[in-house]
Amino acid sequence: MRFAHIDPEEFYDFQDTRPRIEVAEGSTREVCWPTVEIYAAKVPGAPRDVILLSGPEPNHRWRTFAKLITDLADDFDAGLAVTMGALLADVPHSRPVAISGIASDEQLVERLNVLTTSYEGPTGITGVVHAACHERGIPAASLWASVPHYVAAAPNPKAALALLRKLEMLVGLNVDAGELEHASAEYERQISLAVQSDPDVMEFVERLERAAEEQDEDAAAEAASRAHADPMDPMQLPDGEVLASEFQRFLRQQGT
Repeated sequence: MRFAHIDPEEFYDFQDTRPRIEVAEGSTREVCWPTVEIYAAKVPGAPRDVILLSGPEPNHRWRTFAKLITDLADDFDAGLAVTMGALLADVPHSRPVAISGIASDEQLVERLNVLTTSYEGPTGITGVVHAACHERGIPAASLWASVPHYVAAAPNPKAALALLRKLEMLVGLNVDAGELEHASAEYERQISLAVQSDPDVMEFVERLERAAEEQDEDAAAEAASRAHADPMDPMQLPDGEVLASEFQRFLRQQGT
């Protein structure tokens, strides 16, 4: 149930994030403004209710925007804040979606059980909100799904399903995701058909699959070698420079 929204007037550049005209009741034209919708959800069996925020990234006043979010979390005495997103990566669409993440304390890190990230650089509103929660003392986690850069398709139901499953583990939810599971399978089927129709793309995807298999084998061997010392040590993300170099080499081979 939607119970609130954030007024877009002071946070969005409407020339960049444009409102939409929609037809209602067959004739009435309405302007739909870009805004963040806020929903309340009761999940059967969950220890607490869930508050969901969804909307486009704001253009202006990110610190004020993040303060609104953390004020809302304080007002409802939120026990945990979770931001979720996706990032383009050198990963094949045919593999399980890798989820990386960060958390505000060690206990959350253990509960996440994901590939940890050491990323430093430009961030989006999710990173700003996560930092604001940490400063306010609100336990927070940030989950990121790695999606193939060669697929210009959004939304990505396979990534959404992987994020949902990780969220279930983190907060103790059990969500009926039957429709999303079907959409995920159909998404992978359609992408596979598209890749098979282009020999160059298919060759590149096969390279990514071989690289992923080699990384899995290397990671398994490394985990086995140190299991006696620390069996719970999380695997790290593969070296991005290696994959980037391989991708550049592939492009050079294609000529003009």
